[in-house]
Amino acid sequence: MSLSIYEASVPVFIRGMRNLQAILAKAEAHAGDRGDPPSVLIEARLAPDMLPFNQQVQRVSDTAKGAAARLAGQEVPSFPDTETTFPELQERLTRTIAYLESVPADQIEAGENRPIVLRPRGGELRFDGKTYLLSFALPNFFFHVTTAYAILREQGVPVGKMDYLGGF
Repeated sequence: MSLSIYEASVPVFIRGMRNLQAILAKAEAHAGDRGDPPSVLIEARLAPDMLPFNQQVQRVSDTAKGAAARLAGQEVPSFPDTETTFPELQERLTRTIAYLESVPADQIEAGENRPIVLRPRGGELRFDGKTYLLSFALPNFFFHVTTAYAILREQGVPVGKMDYLGGF
């Protein structure tokens, strides 16, 4: 049995974002329990040159919706990066999941060999759909999920490996 490009993308992204939503809920509760303003966690970062927590969550969303759209041959939905609260971050993940659930599996399957071109600052990256997903989109998605998790751990939020992995 082979693994389809859809199975390797949309369900994986959705699961990661739902796990992150559960982690966000624990972080919000933790901030309340400590009496800290939520902005302490929202603005936290691991290093001065890294994005803060809220922007890590935004990149999780951007990576998932961008990958699904590119593989499906659709325009990437644009969400403004204005989230500064836990409820706003939760809503962004909810909207991203809703978008992913709306993309037909057959459109994503058709993107396995589709040319994907990204234009980050200073260059151009070219992939076929499968290579884009496996070597760029999934690693980028998990980088930002992991970094968001690590920021919260460093800030003392009581989350562990099973929170990251989620329930089975």
